[in-house]
Amino acid sequence: MNQILQRLLRKIAYNAPGGNSIRPGLHRLRGVNIGKNVWISQYVYIDEIHPEVITIEDNCTIGLNTLIISHLYWGPRRCSTSAGPVHIEQDVFIGPNCVILPNVRIGKGTVIQASTVISKNVPPNTLWGPPKAGPIARITIPLTSHNEYKNFTKGLKPLVPQNRGERNNAL
Repeated sequence: MNQILQRLLRKIAYNAPGGNSIRPGLHRLRGVNIGKNVWISQYVYIDEIHPEVITIEDNCTIGLNTLIISHLYWGPRRCSTSAGPVHIEQDVFIGPNCVILPNVRIGKGTVIQASTVISKNVPPNTLWGPPKAGPIARITIPLTSHNEYKNFTKGLKPLVPQNRGERNNAL
């Protein structure tokens, strides 16, 4: 497909209404392999150079602002550090703000937590994501326009991690 048309369809799909109709339909026209009953939220970027190597099976949800990338190129000669398929099996839920990198398969029934970067295969029926956020340090000098960043960092008092890698809840 013509690269200009490919990019135009991707840009329209990025903002278009219809998460379970118009957006998946536009991506199908681009060559993305999309099953039935797939929801693609707004602001989802699906690779514009190699959409044909991306598969999203039936009953999947792709969260707001997610990136699905099937290649990493740089420079004028398109030197490739990594290029390959992305396969999202059926019944997968991908939360908002995720990044799916090339050469990964996300197993059937998996839930990917918001803001997760997927750089390797994910087994089926798994809740996948980063550790939960928690307190890191007590702040003694607030980060405001009246205090320099250097002073803010000097005033941080690290909290001692408890067993099992959890952070201390005492502020």
